[in-house]
Amino acid sequence: MDGNKLVQLKNKVQKKDKATLQLVESLKKKADDLLTMKLVSVMDKAITPVSGDKHDYMSQAPYFWYDSSKTNGLPYTRRDGQHNPEIKKITDRTYIGRLEDATKTLSLAWYLTGDEKYAEKAGALIRHWFFNESTKMNPHLEYAQAIPGVNNGRGIGIIESRTLTGIADAAGLLTGSKSWTVIDAKELKDWYTQYLNWMLTSKNGNDEHNAKNNHGTWYYVQVVDFALFTGNKEKALELVNESKKLLDSQLTKEGNWPLELARTNALGYSTFNTTAWFQLATLAEKVGVDLWHYKTSKGGSLQAAFDWLLPYALGEKKWTYQQIEPYEVSGFYPLLLQAANKFHNENYLKKTNQVNTEDKDAVAELLYR
Repeated sequence: MDGNKLVQLKNKVQKKDKATLQLVESLKKKADDLLTMKLVSVMDKAITPVSGDKHDYMSQAPYFWYDSSKTNGLPYTRRDGQHNPEIKKITDRTYIGRLEDATKTLSLAWYLTGDEKYAEKAGALIRHWFFNESTKMNPHLEYAQAIPGVNNGRGIGIIESRTLTGIADAAGLLTGSKSWTVIDAKELKDWYTQYLNWMLTSKNGNDEHNAKNNHGTWYYVQVVDFALFTGNKEKALELVNESKKLLDSQLTKEGNWPLELARTNALGYSTFNTTAWFQLATLAEKVGVDLWHYKTSKGGSLQAAFDWLLPYALGEKKWTYQQIEPYEVSGFYPLLLQAANKFHNENYLKKTNQVNTEDKDAVAELLYR
């Protein structure tokens, strides 16, 4: 989150700016619904990891399926882009996603309204997942995205902890609340420090660090974010500069992502990777690096990537690659708002009118418009 933008937003609320107050009302409705959300934890899953410890996060690879031609269906076989509903039996991935959404909404509602009930709920959700002895998650992802009959977890699974970036932002917003103490803040940063160390030193972490596609991008988003959150700006700067090599290898001069175009949901994955780079560029600003206008060795740039994707995402041009699942334009909407701001292009802002109201998110509107 952009601190300066947040201050401007709060000033608009205090000055009773009509458009901003309408968005805050939408935010409050969502936050009010979350006040009754049950506290979620890695302990809620019905299945225990091979470690024997339910405090360990676990999940199953989404694109791998039971193989009826094999004994007991093992090993599972890959069907790219086709989600196996069986993965829902393990709730960790679903619940950490809900946790991010809830804590971001609640903490922003507290920041903009000052109503302590929102901070109290956000704090309770964070403590339940990270601190409480009986419910806390151990700071690693050794057992994420396991493939039955092949392994108990993979580096690829680290993409699931990208939700931790939003939770870190939420915790930062809670600073000053009676419901979020200095001790709470320190304990959460200690947890993130341990998780960052695991990401930088473990086999799974190293595997994901070397990923060439969107997995590599999201790895950098996470380690840079966590380094900043825990106060290690030197490591964050090192990682941001290192990420330029990945951008060089991923992006063509025209602005497309060939490794994402090779997928069966190529439009979705191109948007997903662009989203990651926009997040990384936002984080890079915190260490004085401008990735927004960085030119690759081929002459590519993030704006070129956005411009290439724009007409396809909005349905102005026919998509000629594979997209076997319906494309969710809601995932592109925040990119429009960010691009308008970062590239100073009013045309991008006008394009937001082409997105249906139900695909517009109040949180994205508040943070990026």
